[in-house]
Amino acid sequence: MRYRVPKRDYEFVLREVMDIEQLTQYPDYEEVTWETLQMITDQVAEIAEDIWFPSNQVGDRVGAKFRDGEVTLPPEFHDAVNAFRDTGLVTLFAHPEYGGMGFPTAFEVMCDEMMCATNMALATMTGLVKGAYRCIHQYGSEELKALYLPKMVKGKWSGTMCLTEAHCGTDLGLLRTKAVEQEDGSYHLNGEKIFITGGEHDLTENILHLVLARLPDAPKGVKGISLFLVPKFIPTGDGNLGERNSIRALSIEEKMGCKGSPTCVIALEEAQGWLIGEPNRGLRAMFSMMNHERLGVAMEGVGVGEVAYQNGLAYALDRLQGRDLKGARYPEQEADPLIVHPDIRRMLLRSKSLIEGMRCLTVWTGMSIDRSLKDPDEATREANGELVELLTPIVKALCTDLGCEIANDMLQVYGGHGYIREHGMEQLVRDLRIAPIWEGTNGIQALDLAGRKLPRDMGRLLRRFFHPALEFVEAHRDDPDLGEFVEPFAKGLRGLQKTSMFLAQKGLGNPHEIGAGATDYLRQFGLVALGYMWLQMLKVAFAKRGDEEFYEYKLVTGRYFFERVFPETISRAVAISAGAKTMMAMPDAGFTGGYRFSGS
Repeated sequence: MRYRVPKRDYEFVLREVMDIEQLTQYPDYEEVTWETLQMITDQVAEIAEDIWFPSNQVGDRVGAKFRDGEVTLPPEFHDAVNAFRDTGLVTLFAHPEYGGMGFPTAFEVMCDEMMCATNMALATMTGLVKGAYRCIHQYGSEELKALYLPKMVKGKWSGTMCLTEAHCGTDLGLLRTKAVEQEDGSYHLNGEKIFITGGEHDLTENILHLVLARLPDAPKGVKGISLFLVPKFIPTGDGNLGERNSIRALSIEEKMGCKGSPTCVIALEEAQGWLIGEPNRGLRAMFSMMNHERLGVAMEGVGVGEVAYQNGLAYALDRLQGRDLKGARYPEQEADPLIVHPDIRRMLLRSKSLIEGMRCLTVWTGMSIDRSLKDPDEATREANGELVELLTPIVKALCTDLGCEIANDMLQVYGGHGYIREHGMEQLVRDLRIAPIWEGTNGIQALDLAGRKLPRDMGRLLRRFFHPALEFVEAHRDDPDLGEFVEPFAKGLRGLQKTSMFLAQKGLGNPHEIGAGATDYLRQFGLVALGYMWLQMLKVAFAKRGDEEFYEYKLVTGRYFFERVFPETISRAVAISAGAKTMMAMPDAGFTGGYRFSGS
C-alpha cells in the first residue's frame, strides 16, 4: 500500500477555486494566508504519510484489546496520536481562549481527509474529540468550559458521544437512561449505551462522555431528552484527575472493519455527570456536535476513496495483463499494463472525477460554515447557514456512498489480488463500509433532505443552492469554453427542480412518496451539486490551461464526469417519478416468498 497527500489538488481547490484567502477579511482568520496553510499542510502530510499510514494495517491486524474493563491499543496508535500532540497540531481548530489556533473549517476538512485516508479507525476517535469540544464550547457552562476544554485542546483528554441503546438507534425517543439531580447540582446517571466509538481506550488520560438521558419528569419522546457530560475520571477543582467515575466498558464489538477503533458497550451505574445546555433540550446540543461530525464522516469517504484510487492506479500501471484491444501498446513487454483496457480506465476515471468533485464540495461546505459563523453581515450569515443545513445530509450520504463504490471499484482493478489481505485493499472496503451507517444512516440523511429540508419554508433552503447555480448558468451559457458543460448541467438542474416540485406536491398527500423517492433524490441532488463544483473547477482550468499539464488533465476529467457520470441524474429522476405505489404494494408477508421466519 502507498499514499501521498494530493497537495497540488488541495492547492487547486483551496486557493484557486474557492479562494480560501478571502477568509483573511474576518477578524479571527487574519493568519489564513496560503503560505501559512501550505506550511501546516506539509507538516500534517508528513505525519499522515510517515506515521499514521503505517499504523493503519497494524490496527486492523492487532485491533483493540479488551480485558477487565480496560481497552489497550497498539503502540503505533500511541505514536500517531503523540505526533499530533507533540507538534501542537491538535490545537488547529480550537478557539484561542482555550489554547487553540482557530483555523477555518474549510481547511479543517483537508486535514480530516489526510487523517481518514491514512488511518480511518484512529481518525474516527480524534474526530469525536473535536465534536465533543464544539458541543461543550457552544452549550456548556463557563465553569465546565474552563475545566475541560484546555485539556481537550492539548490532546490530553478525549471525548465520545453516547446516544444509542440496545432497543433504540435512530429512534432516540425510546431511550431509557435516567438522570437524577443531586444536591450539589450534578446528576447521577444510570443506563447502558452501545456502539460507543472510543468509549474506552488508553490513548488519553481521561475520556469525556456526552450522554443523552432522561430526567425524572421529562416528557416522552425526543422532547424529553437532556445531555450530560460524564467524565471517566472526575477532575478536581484545579483540573487534575480525581476519582474514577462509575462509568465503564462492559465489552467491545467484534466488527467488520475499523478494528483499531474500540466500539464499546458502556454501563452507567450512579455515574456523576453535569448538564450540558437546557433540560429536555439535549438533542439540540448533541446535533451541534453531530452535524459537524457528518462533515467529518463525509471526509472518510473522500479520504479512503483517495487512498484506494492511488493504489488502484498504481496497480493498473504496474500489472501486465493482456494486450490493448487495438494491438500491443508496449510490444517490447510480454503484455500491456492493465491501464490500457477501457474498463479499467472507466473505473479509474469515474473514481478520479468523483473524488475531485467531492473534495471541492466539502471545501465549499466548509467555507459556507465559516461564513455563517464569521461574516459581519447578518443576511450573509443566515444565507450560508441555511446552505449548510441543506448540504449536510447530501455531503454525508453522497461522499460515503460514493467512497464505498470507489473502494469496491479499486479492489476490482486488483482482481483476485484485491481480495487478498496482504495487498490492503480489502481493508479499505471493510473499514469504509461503516461510514454510510453511522452518524445517521444514509437513508435517514435522505429522509432529512426530502422530508424536512425540501419543504421547509416553501423551499427556502433549496433556493440557497438553486439561485447561485442558475446565476452561473446564465452568466456562462454562451462561454465558448464552458458552454459544452453548462448545457448538460442546466438540463440536470432543471430536472432536479422538477423532481423537487414532484416530491413536494406528492408528499403533501402521501408521505410514502417522500420515503420512496428520498434516496434517489439525494443522489440526484448530490450529482447536480458535484456538477456545479466541476463547473467552478473547469472555469479555473480553462483560464489557466497552458500553464501546466495539471489543468489539461482537469479538463479531461471534468469532461468525463459530464459525459459518463452526470447522466445518472436522469435515471434517478425517472425512478422517483415512478412514485411509491409499486414499492408499497407488496404485503409484508409477500417479502418472505414462501420462506418461514419466526414471528411471520
